[in-house]
Amino acid sequence: MESKKKIFAFLGSYADATDPGLYACRFDPDTGSLELTDQVTGLQNPTFLDVNAERSRLYAITEGTDAEGKRCGAAAAYEFDPETGKLTLLGKELTVPATTCHITLDRTHTYIMVASYHGGMIGLSPLLEDGRIGKTAEIRRHEGSSVLPVQSQARAHSVFVDRSNRYAVVCDLGLDRVFTYKLDVAAGQLIPHDEVQVAPGSGPRHFVFHPSLPYGYVINELSSTITAFSYDQENSKLSEIQTVSTLPASYEGDNACADIHISPDGKFLYGSNRGHDSIAVYAIDSSTGKLTLVEHASTLGGHPRNFALSPDGRFLLVANRDSNQIVTFARDEATGKLLPTGDKLDVSKPVCIKFAAMG
Repeated sequence: MESKKKIFAFLGSYADATDPGLYACRFDPDTGSLELTDQVTGLQNPTFLDVNAERSRLYAITEGTDAEGKRCGAAAAYEFDPETGKLTLLGKELTVPATTCHITLDRTHTYIMVASYHGGMIGLSPLLEDGRIGKTAEIRRHEGSSVLPVQSQARAHSVFVDRSNRYAVVCDLGLDRVFTYKLDVAAGQLIPHDEVQVAPGSGPRHFVFHPSLPYGYVINELSSTITAFSYDQENSKLSEIQTVSTLPASYEGDNACADIHISPDGKFLYGSNRGHDSIAVYAIDSSTGKLTLVEHASTLGGHPRNFALSPDGRFLLVANRDSNQIVTFARDEATGKLLPTGDKLDVSKPVCIKFAAMG
């Protein structure tokens, strides 16, 4: 009988370097439960991660200090055991001259890209053959401001690469803009290409491309909205087609959005609300890209920072930072709705969840 494919979930969190901050878990694809297999110390606030499952490598942002002793961005490279998920440090490298909040791999696993909220910049660093991170190849700094006090400067929040690996989209919360850069893998460059404005005070945070159709979606942290775009894939042009609220009309409390994902089948979109503490669920119209609300599902915990869909789309796992738990939900593939499974994993201040399906 063929053995079941191993699936790992790696967790990033807020943590002091002396405490565990990065976790490896075995994921059960039948139940959606997590079993902790390893945890590592040595990283200051390894909040965001990305994974190269093919090479069994994990990349995490962390904090470093420059030659003058100032805090700056850094990233750490790990190898993980494909049988147990146990993590082994390959090395750390400074990235940009400000602390970072997001990291992503290009689709060829040749580069990492990081975003700095406090520095309003993005950085591009090559990956060496042994998996370690090379010296930063390029830094792009944004300039400007928008209408809210928190938007007094550029605040680059994330970088996402399109399906072709030709372009990278950067959300800048401080400028209310979504930038597109041409990704030149051969030259190691991010070349400014285009930008699109969202409504003033929106605060774009994270972006997701539809897995098969020419659409993209940004979740706006400050206005608690999601903006849908049509995406000209050849010319990498975004055009707004709709903006919807992530909150029930009756809700009057504070809220800030965080993360956004689309189910593998491309039929449903999910966004997290911190304050309302829910996942907003929408059906995607395949012919128009527009969203229709399905439900608001409680995350059963406080401050759902990020979340992830399992590789087969059957489960959604939420990182509730303030209640120190990863909560598992089963996903109805026909309706998109979420149902708690009862499985929870206690982890201190979890932020990011990344899956790695082996084999």
